[in-house]
Amino acid sequence: MLTRVTEQPCDDYARVQEALAFMTGKWRSHPGIDAIAAHVGLTPKQFHDVFRRWAGLSPKDFLAALTLAQARKLLRDGANLFETSLELGLSGPSRLHDLFVTHEALSPHEYRKGAAGLVLSYGFHPSPFGEALVVTTPRGMAGLGFVDGARADALADMQARWPGAHLVEDQELTAPYAARAFQPELWQPETPLRVVLIGTDFEVSVWETLLTIPMGQATTYGRIASKIARPKAARAVGAAVGRNPISFVVPCHRVLGQTGALTGYHWGLTRKQAMLGWEAGQCR
Repeated sequence: MLTRVTEQPCDDYARVQEALAFMTGKWRSHPGIDAIAAHVGLTPKQFHDVFRRWAGLSPKDFLAALTLAQARKLLRDGANLFETSLELGLSGPSRLHDLFVTHEALSPHEYRKGAAGLVLSYGFHPSPFGEALVVTTPRGMAGLGFVDGARADALADMQARWPGAHLVEDQELTAPYAARAFQPELWQPETPLRVVLIGTDFEVSVWETLLTIPMGQATTYGRIASKIARPKAARAVGAAVGRNPISFVVPCHRVLGQTGALTGYHWGLTRKQAMLGWEAGQCR
């Protein structure tokens, strides 16, 4: 039986999110753990314990894995984000897992109708990256977003992607999908997470390419453009990546700028940083 994601990851992430925002704004001055802990209202030991419990990494190792200089190096060396972990003396990626996702796409005819008549179920669930909004169809997961502020705003953002669809709240139905997405012990190849991609042909081709980026690696918009035989369409690829409705599972957070910069993210750059660092902890 599937177990529900506990509240603790959400509680931890609220602290981690605040800490990451502080570190991002102060990175040039290299704030120490005492200053970061004080900013989030914890003792240094409390902060270290919360961060390690959430990420599987110490704050120091997490930051080292996400510096721009390291990102540039990783891109040059094949974009393996976990080379940094090895350089830091951490164990190798013996626990490397991925979501084992299988997918299908809504037909062009169905999409052109704005998904008219399609019934989508939705529910709000705790996750390692704050409260998540999960949207499903009878064929699989169709959406995964995050709540920053009011739930109604997150729901409206998702609804706008498929204006012809009808969304019905069903927490019980969407809970197993949330568990499959966020609980690593459930990432098993024999029970893949099925997703349904609802977008234009071009968007679907980009999202399918995102699904080929293994956990622990990264790529650039230009490389995706080349892979789909549209080498001059990096900007259009960036727009399609930004419209990806299934955050984390379809890993648009693994796409970096050409220089190695993390660049923007629909659900916030801090959350993108958090996802990359959390994945680093999973793959140690």
